Amino acid sequence: MAVPIAVLDCDLLLYGRGHRTLDRFKLEDVTDEYLVSTYGFPRRFIYYLVELLGASLSRPTQRSRAISPETQILAALGFYTSGSFQTRMGDAIGISQASMSRCVANVTEALVERASQFIHFPEDEATVQSLKDDFYGLAGMPGVLGVVDCTHVAIKAPNAEDLSYVNRKGLHSLNCLMVCDARGVLLSAETHWPGSLPDCAVLQRAALTSQFETELHKDGWLLGDSSFFLRTWLMTPLHIPETPAEYRYNMAHSATHNVIERTFRTIRSRFRCLDGSKGTLQYSPEKSSHIILACCVLHNISLEHGLDVWSSPATGHMEQPEEEYEQMESMDSEACRIRQELLLTHFS
Repeated sequence: MAVPIAVLDCDLLLYGRGHRTLDRFKLEDVTDEYLVSTYGFPRRFIYYLVELLGASLSRPTQRSRAISPETQILAALGFYTSGSFQTRMGDAIGISQASMSRCVANVTEALVERASQFIHFPEDEATVQSLKDDFYGLAGMPGVLGVVDCTHVAIKAPNAEDLSYVNRKGLHSLNCLMVCDARGVLLSAETHWPGSLPDCAVLQRAALTSQFETELHKDGWLLGDSSFFLRTWLMTPLHIPETPAEYRYNMAHSATHNVIERTFRTIRSRFRCLDGSKGTLQYSPEKSSHIILACCVLHNISLEHGLDVWSSPATGHMEQPEEEYEQMESMDSEACRIRQELLLTHFS
């Protein structure tokens, strides 16, 4: 079946008469299958984004003919899910590659402005308890408020002198710290850390640490892997388990923590601009960080709309640098006590 394509004259786009929006591409003119295959999401999801972001994307412009919010969103989704500014993509919605780039910038800014609306820890007691219950149902690990880990996203080299973004594999990247719940919904996302920082250093500097050390999260903890140090609010696996209880604890920890790894794979699969298959993000670290965060917002919105987090197949992605760390768990005696009590109470 032929797909209708609207192609607009770029001169008309830039210099046409009047102050109208460009809306030649109609969502109702194409099938859901086409929208999913080309832009990654179905019609109802795109309509929701138009309603959510429309006001921000309709800001006054100096250009004689503004691009409609609907078209801007399609352009951005096309980039996020394909990882490239394809001429075919621009032709399909009637804009040039340069306009595609501006659309991505506009939509990214609008999504980042709304990040705190969609990425946050629950506050009411009932939702917090439900969060713990969901994690407990996975592998019997009690008191879990989230699972935390870092993932690297490749970016272009900022400049020849700046080595702060060069990770242990010798590639330029951002090291992104994220927390998710048992369904893969992101509860925290810090996407701006330089790739040279190891995971433990990222966590040490992160807003997440301040949040858990200064606010009331005394009735639970996060789960992190061995690249992080044990804290009163962050349970890590035992380096060398010896007793049956310690083995059971480590197994439950690993099975529960695996949710964040699956979430990373799903995000990279859905948003191919992040997986490295089309090359690195060709932006400054700041703009790259915003694109990553925008994809995180879209990930959570998609879950709200019933788009299954585990439905997308895993894809190849940038190899994650292995962390080198020392076991320093005994430095926090209170954290050791809490973990030992957890072992005795639930795994003995």
